[in-house]
Amino acid sequence: MQYYDYIKAIHIIFVVSWMAGLFYIVRLFIYHTEAQDKPEDERRILSAQFEIMERKLMNIITTPAMLLTVIAGITMVIINPYLLQMHWLQVKLGFVIGLIGYHHICQSKMKQMRNGIYKWTSTQLRIWNEVATIFLFAIVFLAVLKDAVNWIYGMLALILFTMIIMSAVKIYKYYRLKK
Repeated sequence: MQYYDYIKAIHIIFVVSWMAGLFYIVRLFIYHTEAQDKPEDERRILSAQFEIMERKLMNIITTPAMLLTVIAGITMVIINPYLLQMHWLQVKLGFVIGLIGYHHICQSKMKQMRNGIYKWTSTQLRIWNEVATIFLFAIVFLAVLKDAVNWIYGMLALILFTMIIMSAVKIYKYYRLKK
């Protein structure tokens, strides 16, 4: 038990790094997608640069941070197996699995773009970027409040938060296109 707090600190540090990487990678996808509307020479130069930035961000920061987050989390459970009996942790782990899926979809998007396939618009990518925020919101609230969360109110708050974020994306698009 003496090492538990050290492992927990490492877990939190790498969660922050992982989330920063996920937020930034999708922002790069947005710029990469928008670069496709530029003249050929500019598009080629920008795409090459975005591919380098995306690959380095994903391979040097984001994926290692995800792996270290998961390893630290598993280590905490090994040190304190009683945690697995906690309902809040079971729900949190569901959101973590969703976030890992999100990460893998981002890796897939990166590979598609590298191959010249741009299936999502920049607006769709902006909405996609907010999905990570929703995962983060749910995971942090569960980790901090634990069983103090009333599940009905918690889910209603998460739905409301999601609606607010999606509305903000639409409002931003309206003002961006208005300029």
